[in-house]
Amino acid sequence: MTSGHTVGLMERTLILCKPDCMEKNLAGEVLRRLEAAGLRLSAAKMLRLDAKLLAEHYAHLTDRPFFPEIVEFMSSRPVLALILRGPGAVAKVRELLGPTDSRKAPAGTLRGDLGTNSMLNIAHASDSPENAEIEVRRFFRSEEIPA
Repeated sequence: MTSGHTVGLMERTLILCKPDCMEKNLAGEVLRRLEAAGLRLSAAKMLRLDAKLLAEHYAHLTDRPFFPEIVEFMSSRPVLALILRGPGAVAKVRELLGPTDSRKAPAGTLRGDLGTNSMLNIAHASDSPENAEIEVRRFFRSEEIPA
């Protein structure tokens, strides 16, 4: 892959199936749609997020008045963490998810079809290849990720 285009490069990205997704039993549908779009599952695990991990993950929001609500929601039940791989994986996943606010997400996107609002929006997805690598390392130990 010697072209200067990053879109064709294999990337990995992190997806967290949020508590609303897990409560509605939609994790399988989310994964099915992501795999149908050509992404490959690289690693997966259930985990319960604690306040320390959430403060690190949402560091850009810790000073916002709604941050305690995020922590309460995201720690309310176990989430499913996924690593997906594929060409342009970060952008592809974000396109498949749709806008953060499910009410503004078009039909056919995961959030448009399955989400409720900007918090109950099915999944978190990395927003850049650089953040994807940071988030993969945040939620998975190296021995949990196939080479």
